[in-house]
Amino acid sequence: MNEDILLQVRDLRIDFRVDRKNTVEAVKGVSFDVPRNSTVALVGESGSGKSVSSLAVMGLLAPETTIVKPGSSARFDGRELLALPPSARRELCGKDIAMIFQEPMSSLNPVFTVGYQIGEVLRRHMGMTAKGARARTLELLAEVGIPDPAVKIDAYPSQMSGGQQQRVMIAMAIACEPKLLIADEPTTALDVTIQKQIMELIARLQKKHRMAVLFITHDLGLVAEIADRVIVMRHGEVREEGAASQVFGAPRDAYTRALLHCRPKLDERPLRLPVIDDYIEGRLQPDQALPQRTRGTEPGDEPLLVVKNLAKSFWLREGLFGKREFKAAQDVSFTLGRGKTLGVVGESGSGKTTVGLTLLRLHRATAGSALFDGRDLLGMPERDYQAYKRRIQIIFQNPYASLNPRFTVGQILLEPMRIHRIGANDAERVATAHMLLGRVGLPEHAFHRYPHEFSGGQRQRIAIARCLTMKPEILVCDESVSALDVSVQAQVLNLLQDLQDEYGMSYIFISHDLSVVKYIADQVMVMHKGRVVELADSDELYRNPRHAYTRTLLDAIPRGV
Repeated sequence: MNEDILLQVRDLRIDFRVDRKNTVEAVKGVSFDVPRNSTVALVGESGSGKSVSSLAVMGLLAPETTIVKPGSSARFDGRELLALPPSARRELCGKDIAMIFQEPMSSLNPVFTVGYQIGEVLRRHMGMTAKGARARTLELLAEVGIPDPAVKIDAYPSQMSGGQQQRVMIAMAIACEPKLLIADEPTTALDVTIQKQIMELIARLQKKHRMAVLFITHDLGLVAEIADRVIVMRHGEVREEGAASQVFGAPRDAYTRALLHCRPKLDERPLRLPVIDDYIEGRLQPDQALPQRTRGTEPGDEPLLVVKNLAKSFWLREGLFGKREFKAAQDVSFTLGRGKTLGVVGESGSGKTTVGLTLLRLHRATAGSALFDGRDLLGMPERDYQAYKRRIQIIFQNPYASLNPRFTVGQILLEPMRIHRIGANDAERVATAHMLLGRVGLPEHAFHRYPHEFSGGQRQRIAIARCLTMKPEILVCDESVSALDVSVQAQVLNLLQDLQDEYGMSYIFISHDLSVVKYIADQVMVMHKGRVVELADSDELYRNPRHAYTRTLLDAIPRGV
């Protein structure tokens, strides 16, 4: 093994058990190297095998559901990881090899303080005393940029923001100064400014501690800024590997070229976003010019929803008997035109989701009005609002949590139609459900299947179909494409655009992905600390941002590709 190579993976083959007799091959002979003190990016869509390969290195694959096939090899610093007994693997992983997982809230124990959880790593692997571990934990929290480490050390994960939770995961990972840090989609669900901070933090720690970093992601824009080498995977195979400059500058594989062209760009707005198969199957060429779509508002646009001075406060416990007011949204005003899209952007805690949920009366407004066809949604009695529930609907961020796992897709689609008495009878409702499944690009047999049998992108399509059963005039999309692969994201955005073109629907599109908002929005509303700091037509705002916070958001967009 070359001494400059820290991790050497050769002919890695992994099968998933489908049932007692059948298996499916998830990783098909993958080979790659991670040199010392370098950053290697493992890129691909969901199902490409990139995360499974890293979990095999860490020894975190469940033996009852996975099979690492004979002949597979993963050598770390000269030691064959796949042959190590569990006790030796536990000593190695967490100390010399550490991992940052995608979802910190699922990885951090909610019943222990963050200080205890970081200290546990130090006590377990470094043999520190409780006092020594606490002192080192304070240093680590300061190093990863957690404000007030002396206070936050005793906080629970639920008391921290998503960005702070991810910083805690990074502090835990670097606690023992590992030789290899594996970062599995560490910024997927984070705001663009927090994402930039996390990426800069990982790069800074990599140089300071002279670690090797294996960065796993589906976002090529991110890795172009940090990676020395890039490995592109699809369907369990390596499609392309090389220096980052070569992969991004002159990609050899059609799949790599397709990935580079499917993400929305700030300087283009095609009528339809290209998807992976457009390039793989030769329908489009990478240098082919695409017809463009114009966006914006006109003085003569018909207003559908007029929101004035909307405010929402939450009351938080303080001490034993006290409470304090948290103003989540203040003095929010905007007009949504019929057939138009309003993009709402801002960091976590800016109030953008609160505005969307308040408009649907899932939160009770503290003040303000929302006139929908001349009637105030926020002030009308519940009896009157029932008729408006059909006309304004929401697609939630997480398609895994927003669909009832005990219902088939058919039951999920039929339930709202029965509640709102849409259709003369069940036969007519079933026919409508089948029509909508086809409309969102799902096969007819999906009607009888359960949500867990579908991918994230397919579940989001089911959620859209459920909204369409009521033929809404306004659709609130709350981070509805943020966790999707670039190609699936393009398919969902194309679907939303088709529906708007066909039915004249209006969207309130809430997102932290400014490239996506630029593509789909006519107007953009920027929120910061519960207030609207800027509201302008999409092209004007991106071309000439007036508020300093808007400029900060735009400067944080990855521009490596």
